[in-house]
Amino acid sequence: MSKRKVYPEKTIKKRNIDLQDLLVEVRACRICEDVLEPNPVVRASTTAQLLIIGQAPGTRVHATGIPWNDPSGDRLRSWLQMDKDSFYDESKVAIIPMGFCYPGRGKSGDLPPRPECAAQWHARLMAQLPDVRLTLLVGSYAQSYYLGKAKQKTLTETVKHYREYLAEGFLPIPHPSPRNTLWLKKNPWFEDEVVSELRRIIETI
Repeated sequence: MSKRKVYPEKTIKKRNIDLQDLLVEVRACRICEDVLEPNPVVRASTTAQLLIIGQAPGTRVHATGIPWNDPSGDRLRSWLQMDKDSFYDESKVAIIPMGFCYPGRGKSGDLPPRPECAAQWHARLMAQLPDVRLTLLVGSYAQSYYLGKAKQKTLTETVKHYREYLAEGFLPIPHPSPRNTLWLKKNPWFEDEVVSELRRIIETI
């Protein structure tokens, strides 16, 4: 992992203003209002060193505006060995989902994140996060978008090859949803190896 950059105070102040203006734009986004109820959920700071890119808000997150405010978030914080105060400290942790708003319900669960969000906002947000040292790619949507052709054929294989992506600052993991409890039981190597490595990295940043 590269060392954290040090910026003059005036530069940091200017970058914070730029990011805050951008976050106002994101939270006011209504490009999907014809198909869903907009309530963009995103957190970021120019000093964040851990970036979490998940799927899209669920119903509880949509209602509260607090990301990972559900059982999936409890499991994710357990993997990270973070309490809520640390997890929600925007100066350290940025949370940018693939879709910023709850996408609605489908036949077998929540619908996929809307594709407009990442195309419209991700590159602009990433340009304001120069200190990120680890990007956690939570689930297949984030992995497909950020790993592209380097992604393996299945999520399981992608996660198994996690070391190949660390050089680029990415760490792919499964979604911590209770729906994936069976996957976790079938793949004990994930918590034994990948979660252990994740915790080690977190300690260094």
